[in-house]
Amino acid sequence: MISITKPIYHVKYRLITLLVLVPFISFAQERGVGIRLGEPLSITYKDFLSEYISIEGMIGVAGINGASYYQKDFESNLPEPNAFYISHSANKGISFNVRSAYHEDITDVFGITEGYLLAYGGAGIQLRTTKVTYAFADGQTSSLVKNDSRTNVDFGPETFIGTEYYFDDVPISIFGEVGFFLELIDRIGHIKGQGGIGVRYIF
Repeated sequence: MISITKPIYHVKYRLITLLVLVPFISFAQERGVGIRLGEPLSITYKDFLSEYISIEGMIGVAGINGASYYQKDFESNLPEPNAFYISHSANKGISFNVRSAYHEDITDVFGITEGYLLAYGGAGIQLRTTKVTYAFADGQTSSLVKNDSRTNVDFGPETFIGTEYYFDDVPISIFGEVGFFLELIDRIGHIKGQGGIGVRYIF
């Protein structure tokens, strides 16, 4: 008598393995890496944890704030007791974002027949740096100009909304979004508007 227990066991094992891997295979098809043009300018990597929830990491360069922002920062932290602000120059530094979003399919709302369109909204955390060099005098009547270089570090939460369109025939998506960044370090309560457009390669 020939036993068929072993072949059946292998079939069951392969079937269970396939069922376990299917969700991960489907998630992998939604991974995307690309570039985001805007504030901040970043390289972006996005992946889906489920049908509706994504996670995203971005690294790039952060824009600078307005002139009054850095002047107030100087005056609240003087390099010398009698330092008098004259001017400053600021250079873009790094920007790093980690965030998550909830998605809804709105393809039918706009009557789209090819590809599909997702609307999304979410929140995350953001770290930004800016290199600032101040020119100042030792008192208002002094003719001696001195320099003070600092790295301005901003950290806090962000919120955003946007849409992303996925093409049918090519592994590409395009997106656009707007949002706000709220500083908790070092200027508590300062709000900065942000936004961008971009493209991702889906793999």
